[in-house]
Amino acid sequence: MPDSYPILSPDKPSAANAGKCALAVMAKAPRPGKVKTRLAPPLTLEQSAALNTCFLRDTFTNIDSVEDAQGIICYTPVGDEAMFDGLAPKSFALIAQRGDGFGDRLYLAATDLLACGFSSVCLIDSDSPTIPYAALQQAVQALAQPGDRVVLGGSDDGGYYLIGLKAAHAAVFERITWSTASVFAETVERAAEADLELVELPVWYDVDDGATLRILAAELLEGKRPFFAETDGFDAVRTREFLQSLAEGGSPPWHTAG
Repeated sequence: MPDSYPILSPDKPSAANAGKCALAVMAKAPRPGKVKTRLAPPLTLEQSAALNTCFLRDTFTNIDSVEDAQGIICYTPVGDEAMFDGLAPKSFALIAQRGDGFGDRLYLAATDLLACGFSSVCLIDSDSPTIPYAALQQAVQALAQPGDRVVLGGSDDGGYYLIGLKAAHAAVFERITWSTASVFAETVERAAEADLELVELPVWYDVDDGATLRILAAELLEGKRPFFAETDGFDAVRTREFLQSLAEGGSPPWHTAG
């Protein structure tokens, strides 16, 4: 199929990946009722899935311009590979997620991508379509320097939107209270315990409820930089156009979100 992507396997490393950072988006197949369900309401499940698809497209576009990097879709579930056809530039590749808990999936994703021959890896969430391009480039450049380290991009809710590694350190994914406001702080603690240098990226945000949807709409439709941000975000064109279409249909749903 012309719009499908190669599927990577840790059992088949490639010398062509050496010197590159894998920028891997942790992505679920965008099926209604399976993604962004916390946005319904204010959106419908169909709108939430469509918005998620826009998030993916914009994130992939942003990643594709980063130097010395390879765009990867780290996807779930296995069997839904075709759901990603045509969503990313042709340079991208797929690799399946595995593992049970969230921390396990992150650790195994890093392990598998490094086994594919990449020199470093950044695991990126699929909920932050306006991550500043400069933050992605900073992460890649930091990981290209000699010595071991962890790169962490914190979210304003206490989580993180990106974690970058040169080696698969299980410690930074252990004893983390996932889906809470302490994820970033606990990860910083784990990195310190493992005696790993920490590089922090600019704070950003992920969109997972009505409140953060309003921040996104203000950023993309009104040009209002998020109150916690020190730099402008990526112009997520497809997300902006989708939000604009919702706004033109009447009262924007995020105005009535609780």
